[in-house]
Amino acid sequence: MAVDVRDPGPEYLAFWREPHLCTLTTPRPDGTPHVVPVCVTYDPEAGLARIITNGSSRKAANVLAAGPDGARVAVCQVDGRRWATLEGVARVRTEQGRVEHAVRLKTERYGRAPGPNPDRVVIEITLDRALGRG
Repeated sequence: MAVDVRDPGPEYLAFWREPHLCTLTTPRPDGTPHVVPVCVTYDPEAGLARIITNGSSRKAANVLAAGPDGARVAVCQVDGRRWATLEGVARVRTEQGRVEHAVRLKTERYGRAPGPNPDRVVIEITLDRALGRG
């Protein structure tokens, strides 16, 4: 079922506020999908999903390999019969303020702060599609 990315409705948004493990699917340089578990935050007002990661991770490398226009990606979470997917264009951001903001959001959603990491980056996904079933 299609959902409005910027106005998802209270049930959909509540599901994205619960601390579920998610998956991120990025395209490898050869076009095949790379799927990994991640923690994701969803900000419908900004139209963004965010994932913090190490700058040398495969997921960050896959996004960077797509070039300056970004990589088409999807994040998904499942809990029983409930599921939600967010899709859009990902870019790796290294600006300290963006990374710190993403860390704060992740800490709020998942209830614990990540350890220090001087190589941390944030993958920001500019969202254009949301799907789900509650």
